[in-house]
Amino acid sequence: MNKSTPSRREFLKATAATGAALFIGFDPSGTLKAGLEGGSAQLNPFVKIASDGVVTVIIKHFEMGQGTTTGLTTLVAEELDADWDKTAIEFAPSNNDLYKNLAFGMQGTGGSTAIANSFLQYRQAGAAAKDLLIRAAAEQWNVPKETITVTNGMIKAGDKTDHFGSFITKAAALEPVKEPKLKPSTSFQLIGNPKLSRKDNADKTNGTAIFAMDVKVPNMVYAVILRSPRFGGQLVSFDAKAAKQVNGFIDAKALPTKSGIAVYATSTWGALQAREAIEAKWDFSKAENRSTEEMRSDHFKKLDQAPEFTARKGSDFAKTDAAIKNAAKTITADFFMPHLAHAPMEPLNCVIEPLPNGGIRLHDGCQFPAFVQPTLAKILKVPPEKVEINTVYAGGSFGRRANPTSDYNVEAALAFQALGGKKAVKLVWSREDDLSGGHYRPMAAHRVAIGLDDKGTITGWRHHIATQSILKGTAFEPAMVHEGVDHTSVEGVADTHYGIPSLSVGLSDLRSPLTVLWWRSVGNTHTAYAMEVALDMAAEKTKKDPIELRLSLLSDGTKDQKRLSDVLKLVREKSGWDKPLPKGWGRGVALHKSFNSYVAQVIEVSTKEEAIKIERVICAVDCGIAVNPDVVKAQMEGGIGFGLGAVMRNQITFDEGEVVEANFPDYEPLRLPDIGNIEVHIAASTEAPTGVGEPGVPPAGPALANAIFAATGKRITNLPMTEQDIEFV
Repeated sequence: MNKSTPSRREFLKATAATGAALFIGFDPSGTLKAGLEGGSAQLNPFVKIASDGVVTVIIKHFEMGQGTTTGLTTLVAEELDADWDKTAIEFAPSNNDLYKNLAFGMQGTGGSTAIANSFLQYRQAGAAAKDLLIRAAAEQWNVPKETITVTNGMIKAGDKTDHFGSFITKAAALEPVKEPKLKPSTSFQLIGNPKLSRKDNADKTNGTAIFAMDVKVPNMVYAVILRSPRFGGQLVSFDAKAAKQVNGFIDAKALPTKSGIAVYATSTWGALQAREAIEAKWDFSKAENRSTEEMRSDHFKKLDQAPEFTARKGSDFAKTDAAIKNAAKTITADFFMPHLAHAPMEPLNCVIEPLPNGGIRLHDGCQFPAFVQPTLAKILKVPPEKVEINTVYAGGSFGRRANPTSDYNVEAALAFQALGGKKAVKLVWSREDDLSGGHYRPMAAHRVAIGLDDKGTITGWRHHIATQSILKGTAFEPAMVHEGVDHTSVEGVADTHYGIPSLSVGLSDLRSPLTVLWWRSVGNTHTAYAMEVALDMAAEKTKKDPIELRLSLLSDGTKDQKRLSDVLKLVREKSGWDKPLPKGWGRGVALHKSFNSYVAQVIEVSTKEEAIKIERVICAVDCGIAVNPDVVKAQMEGGIGFGLGAVMRNQITFDEGEVVEANFPDYEPLRLPDIGNIEVHIAASTEAPTGVGEPGVPPAGPALANAIFAATGKRITNLPMTEQDIEFV
């Protein structure tokens, strides 16, 4: 039997339809299972194949623009030999047992782990599906399975041809193999294909993609929260008389946590206007009442004292101090990095609606269902299984939507509960809420001292970091804080692969009611800046080439050092490092490993009337097998832009505990005219995939700083750069 290929219109109609489908997935023990949708087997699948042959991949990692929908679909489609244009995606339900992130042991997205933890899992699901279909076709056609081939979504044997959907009933009755055979990398057609289109391109282009901000359900009201203007402030009382005059105002209720007031209206605009009309009194006795300069001063006071914790195994501060004291040359430098906001394009928001079974459904660009589901269940006093999560697209996150307290989801639940739990509530944060709402990249200060012998070789390196812990006081502390050290405060320095003699790293904690959180690339955001600029200072002092100095510290032959050396050599080649630049130009380099990926960047800048223009960025990345090269390049480009915008001009500042910055005019993201060409070169690799969402960020700032020094002689150790008399074209 021959069947024609469905048209695009037919395909789209088919994906929207419901009907019989073969599903293939894993049970909680990790065993592959298969069955018909709606059958007796209770299993949430990784792959669904409908009767019309459409393959739907269940995406266990949410999509915030980083490309998970494309990456996970690629893994399944590759092993299944599916037709890329006839694959669809569906976000997984909340199910910690079946859809956990294998790197975390719980369902969630973050740490640039989506592809890395799913690489074998999704390929196995695809390969198992293909094996089932081949065996089913062999039975149905009464032919040896060895005579069957699968190409582009079609199954063939001799003159027989049919699509996947014709075999799902028979395939569902078969037992999946325990360990399906995977393709060798030499047979990949989709993995590594640079021309593969993203699965979310069409929906995001034509406006049909659903973000949380788009969600509307029946009987829904809108809510915003009037929060304390200072972190840690507690509500004393409020007066909503004036709010009653606002068109659409419904009610205002104090949250039981005393952290704010839920303001309800028939529209977002009405809720925002009513909030402006409410008068509230706050108790600031336990709040953060300092201004930025006081906070900064407190950080450097910590650096004037001995470190509270030893952050690098084998550190010997007495030995290091002696090596530096007796050195022929020394370098000392203090670095300062301000608080930073995540500032995604889509502010935080979600919808909670009641269900007939007494539970609720959360509509959210949900980054960590493992946090959210039990938290909402506890607040609303329902079993966790009665908290459904409908995950939709998120307009960015950079870490903000994944926090241990599920803060905005909790606000929505409290607002829903306070209104009686009968009406759906849509909680919306404004842009101003987003910038003043906390969960910032913490302020950090570094003090570095380096000793050099008369040949210019490093003899000792003392590194002291003062910052607020992200993990202490959270559910992560028992597992991720060791001997007092929050690794996210020191990663990138304490675990460096540079072969630096007598390297000692210390940490001191700052404490504040301010809420802090991981920010794209977490601690690497500030540690890479301090380390790579300090290395450039050492190269300047010894009159060594900055790349050669780094290579000399990567000569011990370890696997990590080789991969770092290789990307550094690649970026040297692609940037034309040794070629002269026009007068007034400068070239800077930085190298960093984070999230198991290795990234080197060279930035070229020009000067015009003392203003800096970023002319060119050259990036080399080793992320193992590049599942989607186009996505890898996009993530490197996005990470570079994100990192550069932050160091150039971004900071969150405080005036007596209140945030000064209000919107993008005060906290300006990188814009297209700010930067010239970005070139991304992906190192060939047969290693397992590693992260790409975050590793592009850490080297960008120090590479720019080193380029500015090369062009102007100005060394920038305090951020943002615009506060240090650096002007950008």
